[in-house]
Amino acid sequence: MISEPLVWRAGIVVHRAVAVLTIGIKGLKDQMSGTIDALKFRGGEWVVYPTHGVGKVAGIEEAEIAGCRLELIVIHFDKDRMTLRIPVAKARNSGLRPLSSRDQMKSALKTLKGRSRVKRTMWSRRAQEYEAKINSGDPVSIAEVVRDLHRNADQPDQSYSERQIYQAALDRLVREFAAVENLDESAATEKLEAMLKAA
Repeated sequence: MISEPLVWRAGIVVHRAVAVLTIGIKGLKDQMSGTIDALKFRGGEWVVYPTHGVGKVAGIEEAEIAGCRLELIVIHFDKDRMTLRIPVAKARNSGLRPLSSRDQMKSALKTLKGRSRVKRTMWSRRAQEYEAKINSGDPVSIAEVVRDLHRNADQPDQSYSERQIYQAALDRLVREFAAVENLDESAATEKLEAMLKAA
C-alpha cells in the first residue's frame, strides 16, 4: 500500500523513483465494479512495458488513488532504477505484455539480419518514426531500427542523434533477448552485434 504523498505529473503518479499509471474515470468505475482485465502476471515473471522495456513483476498490491482502492501490478526496472505500478484493470490497454516467446524472438532476429530499408526522408521525420518503433515495445519493430541504423567499420559514421537512437534500440532489444535466452546482457550484446556484422 502507498502511504507516502504522491505527485501528479501528466497522468502518472510519481513518488521519487516510483510511478503509478492512472486509468481514467471509466477505468476507475470498471475497477470498482469488479470488471478486471483477465491478463494476469505473477511475481518474479519478466514482462515488457512499451516505453520502458523489460522489467520484473514484484507482485500485486493495493493502493488508494483519487478516493478509489485499486489493485496494482508492481514492476521493477533495475537498470533504470524505477518501479512502475499499473492498475490491473488497465494492464492490457497499457501495452504491458509477457516476454516474447523464442519463436517471436526468432522473427526479430530474422529482421535484424535482413537488408537495411532506410527511407529517403528528412532525418527529423525518420527519428520520430524510429522512436515510435522503439516505444511500441514490439521486438520486430525495434530490430528494424537497430538494422537500419547499424554501421559497419567500412560505412560512414553515425551522427550523434543516430547513435543515441541506435543505442536505445539496441539496449531494448538486448534486454529482451537476454531474458528470453537466459543470458547476461553482455553476452546477449555480443551475439546481436555478431549477427549485425555478419548480415
